[in-house]
Amino acid sequence: MSISKKEYKRVTVKSLVEMKSLGEKISMLTAYDYTMAKIVDGAGIDIILVGDSASNVMAGHETTLPITLDQMIYHASSVVRAIERALVVVDLPFGTYQSDPKEALRSAIRIMKESGGHAVKLEGGKEIKDSIKKILNAGIPVMGHLGLTPQSIYKFGTYTVRAKEEEEALRLIEDAKLLERLGCFALVLEKIPAALATQVAQSISIPVIGIGAGGGVDGQVLVLHDMLGMTQEFHPRFLRRYMNLHEEMTTAISQYVDDVKSFDFPNENEQY
Repeated sequence: MSISKKEYKRVTVKSLVEMKSLGEKISMLTAYDYTMAKIVDGAGIDIILVGDSASNVMAGHETTLPITLDQMIYHASSVVRAIERALVVVDLPFGTYQSDPKEALRSAIRIMKESGGHAVKLEGGKEIKDSIKKILNAGIPVMGHLGLTPQSIYKFGTYTVRAKEEEEALRLIEDAKLLERLGCFALVLEKIPAALATQVAQSISIPVIGIGAGGGVDGQVLVLHDMLGMTQEFHPRFLRRYMNLHEEMTTAISQYVDDVKSFDFPNENEQY
């Protein structure tokens, strides 16, 4: 089923709430550099997430934990210079907001001032409410993130589906409502049962963006490198690969190598 879409010259936090009220699904992808962000923005995406997943897909780390605030600012700055329409949300990296609300505010201010991003995203619920309040009180929009929170991977010990048991599910619902009351403009739900995600989306007025959370939420987010098939080792159930860029790029680069080795490149028309 499709509905008529309202055209937004520039997507804002207000636009997203309006999309939810109109029943229009929200599209969100990650990007970490100028060239890719320009393509994603030009294709009509609503939100670009400069995710701490850059730690994995750009730097090759096993988890999101190693990436620093300076590195996030670098990636976000590159993305912001490319966009014309999308809302740019930047992850606050591990260690910059969990224990000290003042440090959280300093981190968020640095991202906003030095990268030009439009909002920040934090993982967690009531345990980080003071940090969220501090950032919101400074006028900085905040997107929440519940369910599987990759920055807490060593606490969980696994990337398995979260909130399958009633106690954890109830805590998640409470946290979602808390984030709405605090003033978060949207919420990401990662890898939780679809029925629970639908329940959360219907119980709060702010948009709920899902990743591995079913189709009953207000929008979807994927890691760009995964959905384009640039990564090959990641095969979760929720991932739909729209291309196999790994294969296409490998073929193209191999052909280039062959052409150079065989004296075919450059030819007469490719030199001065």
